[in-house]
Amino acid sequence: MTEMSKTRPKFLNLAEIRLPLAGYVSILHRVSGAGLFLALPFLLCLLQMSLGTAESFQNFKSIVGNPLVTLVLFGLCWAYIHHFCAGIRFLLLDLHIGIEKEQAIASAKSVLVVSLGLTLVIALKFLGVF
Repeated sequence: MTEMSKTRPKFLNLAEIRLPLAGYVSILHRVSGAGLFLALPFLLCLLQMSLGTAESFQNFKSIVGNPLVTLVLFGLCWAYIHHFCAGIRFLLLDLHIGIEKEQAIASAKSVLVVSLGLTLVIALKFLGVF
């Protein structure tokens, strides 16, 4: 009879769960890794076009000149930088460096600031602002 009186597991509404900043960095690390993996065929195709003949390079320039493709490439640039920085953060955490709460929050903030800042610098350089 004791098994009948046990309460059932509570339904978790994921929209109501408040993650700490490190949780968002971890989720973005996974999403950016999956996105980079799925974008590999597109990136390899662009690389092949850029290294081929003069005609294929002109096709490459016209594809990359499209604003939507440029935006996707900037997103992939952010994904790479974020995945790299968060990966270093997780390696340091595996070595028990920065595992205290304050240090973990600071490293999560720094991953976001560095990845967004470097992506902005690269985008401004690509757009010819610098």
